[in-house]
Amino acid sequence: MAEEKISVRNLVEFILRQGDLDNREGSTDVDAMQKGSQLHKKIQKGKDSTYRPEVSLKMEIPLEYGDDVIILKLEGRADGIQTLPSLDGCKRALIDEIKTVKKDLGKMEAPDPVHVAQAKCYAYMYGEEEGISSGIVRLTYCHQETEEIRYFEEPYELSELKEWFYALIKEYSKWVFWKRDWVKKRNESIKKVEFPFEYRPGQKELAVGVYRTILRKKKLYLEAPTGVGKTLSTVFPAVKAMGEEICEKIFYLTAKTIARSVASDTFSLLNGQGLLMKVLTITAKEKICILDKPDCNPAACIRAKGHFDRINDAVFALLTSDELLIRETIERYSEKYQVCPFELSLDVAVWCDAIICDYNYVFDPNVALKRFFDGGANNYVFLIDEAHNLVERAREMYSASLVKEQFLKVRQIVKGSWKRVEKRLGACNNILLKYKRECDDMLVVEDVHELAVQLLRLSQAYDELMEAKPDYGAEEMNEILTLYFDLKRFLSIYELLDDKYEILFQFLENGAFQVKLQCMDPSENLKKYLSKGRSAIFFSATLLPVSYYRQQLAGEPEDYAIYAPSPFPKENRRVFLAKGVSTVYKRRTREEYRRILSYIRAFVAGKKGNYLVFFPSYRMMEDVLAILEEPEFQPFYEIAEIYEQKAGMTEREKEEFLSLFSEDEKANRSKVGMCVLGGVFGEGIDLTGDRLIGAVVVGTGLPMVGPARELFRSYYDEKKQMGFEYAYLYPGMNKVMQAAGRVIRTMEDRGVVLLLDERFQYSQYQKLFPREWFPWESVSLEEMKEKLKAFWNE
Repeated sequence: MAEEKISVRNLVEFILRQGDLDNREGSTDVDAMQKGSQLHKKIQKGKDSTYRPEVSLKMEIPLEYGDDVIILKLEGRADGIQTLPSLDGCKRALIDEIKTVKKDLGKMEAPDPVHVAQAKCYAYMYGEEEGISSGIVRLTYCHQETEEIRYFEEPYELSELKEWFYALIKEYSKWVFWKRDWVKKRNESIKKVEFPFEYRPGQKELAVGVYRTILRKKKLYLEAPTGVGKTLSTVFPAVKAMGEEICEKIFYLTAKTIARSVASDTFSLLNGQGLLMKVLTITAKEKICILDKPDCNPAACIRAKGHFDRINDAVFALLTSDELLIRETIERYSEKYQVCPFELSLDVAVWCDAIICDYNYVFDPNVALKRFFDGGANNYVFLIDEAHNLVERAREMYSASLVKEQFLKVRQIVKGSWKRVEKRLGACNNILLKYKRECDDMLVVEDVHELAVQLLRLSQAYDELMEAKPDYGAEEMNEILTLYFDLKRFLSIYELLDDKYEILFQFLENGAFQVKLQCMDPSENLKKYLSKGRSAIFFSATLLPVSYYRQQLAGEPEDYAIYAPSPFPKENRRVFLAKGVSTVYKRRTREEYRRILSYIRAFVAGKKGNYLVFFPSYRMMEDVLAILEEPEFQPFYEIAEIYEQKAGMTEREKEEFLSLFSEDEKANRSKVGMCVLGGVFGEGIDLTGDRLIGAVVVGTGLPMVGPARELFRSYYDEKKQMGFEYAYLYPGMNKVMQAAGRVIRTMEDRGVVLLLDERFQYSQYQKLFPREWFPWESVSLEEMKEKLKAFWNE
């Protein structure tokens, strides 16, 4: 007998939601929730002995489903239940639902219908359980700051509640029936799906390792070189686990758009074998919004008006269609039903089997999809692609900052019209001014408790401002909202502070003064979100050293790590380490740049084709290219066309740049793309075959030395005696390996890699080289010419 679980709150909020989508109504933060919990307890303690707080209620409701029955398990917790005097021998009760709010209670004309529905569900469930025939449903609204209380009461008869309750259940049952039908179809299709290709060497073992990790509820850290087929090798076993109902949802998480396309193509490949799965790719709000800039309120967007009146019809229509859940489909249905396309995609995601999205939808405390992660653990599987990127991303996700100048701007906007907000902004600014006077460049401090207290008071005043939906101009409202969300984020992160954080005062490049809560080690924060799922697979072509990534990405001693061997023939690749050149700062001279350019010219002269050259910065790239104008290097133009990556390229410009590197046997000259290491062309692009035959990496990729980076160095020197490695070496070498990995992409590819910096000769760096680079060769300029000639003539 099948079962389906849902909480009372989720049920009524889903079925009975109505009205506008409005970003001006503010948000719920950690402090507000804690304050709300405290007020709940305070109100409950003030009641007499006939009042029972926090009463757990459960009900099992059979739903006829063809010849079968589905048991709907409904659960909830009433804030309070009070025994009332019997009437004509019948038992009676008062059901109390307490809500803490920020709005002016005096202006409330009636309780929220969803809140009433929640209390009525509890009244019916308790009545059936205890034989209560009638009573009172009471909504207790308490203002968060003033603690003013206002009651709304409504009598009920159980017989009348029963009809209303089962009408609600009937409306929800169509969703339950659809889900049950769909899961049955999906699982039957999964059983028939086979791995679509002949397994490459090591690929089957890799897929089995992923499946076992999911089965055993562990994490897996997977270093899988390009060409192993890691996307298919992780998706396929996860799909098979879903078919056996080991997991209920797959989250495929990436850092870049192009990787999301690869994941989507992989599911489509399995669809070609008859797989039936609802797979959704979440497109960022900024990209899918119908406005030039998202502004989610009925005053700015026509679709925000009455959005919740129409959204469930849109979701059900989309789910019951056979259409692929791609961006174009989402946009078409959102237009048909006049709803927000981004919110439609999030609501559809609840019912999907797999969700392809950015890391932040799972791990960022301010962006994470609360509909999935607000409760306890679930049978979710997280497939985390490009996992090397998650370390830096997570550090920023769990950091927060405030800029002093923001407070002055907003204070000027609200001056005279919102005196309480103006006063609180001034108090915060005064503290920030004091901090500013203590700081020369960057200062690490122990605590900012004084500021946090004032920020909390400002937050409460700000909530009243947001609740009033002030009618400011677009630019002014943007300033108000920016500070509002920065303030909420700061207070939220402040609650997480521990020994894995540093608190900084610093001046930004534009002279503005900033207070930052900097996450130094994201492992504990990531662990909280990973615990919401069953299993996580971290995979990348450059997850070296795995011990570093395992520690930073919340690994446990019992978790697994696998290094998948490269399937490519070693003889198809050469890796050269240049002698006698360096990019260390003190040697960045014209003479050194001439040596670098001499290697690049000889490397490209080895064979006509397409090449990418990666520089540590735009500045160095421009300095080296300037030397091309010298007479000695003018002949380079006779053998090569030079193309430069520009800062801030649009998506179209990036595509046009890559399109230059085609397989053109009739071309008279080589094509050389000059790029920046760690940039958009340094990872995640596929130039297969002769679209790319060589890559040059200039420098070791080490981050620029500066106060912020030195902070990480000193932190990890103290914690692990590995400050240089954690702050500089590992992040730098990852960029090098990613750039070098652009060359060999398929079994047929042949190519060469040149590393230009004498530091690559040091064992400290070579220990981090991937196995498939072996045997690399240290070469002088003349030796490289000879070895290139021999390689290309093989």
